[in-house]
Amino acid sequence: MRAAMTRIRLKRAAAAAASVAMAVVLTACGGGDGKDDQSDGEQKQPNASASQQPKSPDTQESPETSEVIASVKGPGEIDLVINSAQRDAGGFVTVRGSVTNGSKQQFTAVGWQGAEEEMVGNGASVAGASLVDQAGKKRYLSLRDTDGRCLCTQFTTGIAPGATTPFFAQFPAPPAGTTDVDFQIPTMPTATIKISG
Repeated sequence: MRAAMTRIRLKRAAAAAASVAMAVVLTACGGGDGKDDQSDGEQKQPNASASQQPKSPDTQESPETSEVIASVKGPGEIDLVINSAQRDAGGFVTVRGSVTNGSKQQFTAVGWQGAEEEMVGNGASVAGASLVDQAGKKRYLSLRDTDGRCLCTQFTTGIAPGATTPFFAQFPAPPAGTTDVDFQIPTMPTATIKISG
């Protein structure tokens, strides 16, 4: 009887030890130190060359900095602020900023898509924006894809009264020595900006 009880206790102890060992193994497999998770995440991120490509026209990005390099006020209490004009390695310049609708009506950016037939289909957008190099006497129109969509922000539903919306627009880069250009968009005053990078 005593021997049978001892065998039962030994079996229970062995089962408990096996359970603990299994829990330790599962924890070690599942937890890790985060290195495997990080490497998986890195593989999912685009490579460096992809990051140098112009953004898609539907991308809405917040300005990277709170610095203001230019600010203009247009008709209908529309304020346009430019935070950066960055020269990229891919041979283009990305202008980022924000538009604030200070009026009591929805702002649909009428005319901002420009007068070019190809660009009219961009609807409410900053497709009609351009950079003007006064010294080089050259105008740089916003980049577009093969379907005629601008590589810029499109305000799909417009901008609500009192709202501020980020925008970006991409242009061919002026020569490396050119740093001061005029940012122009229909219906708004010209804003002189400095290209960095």
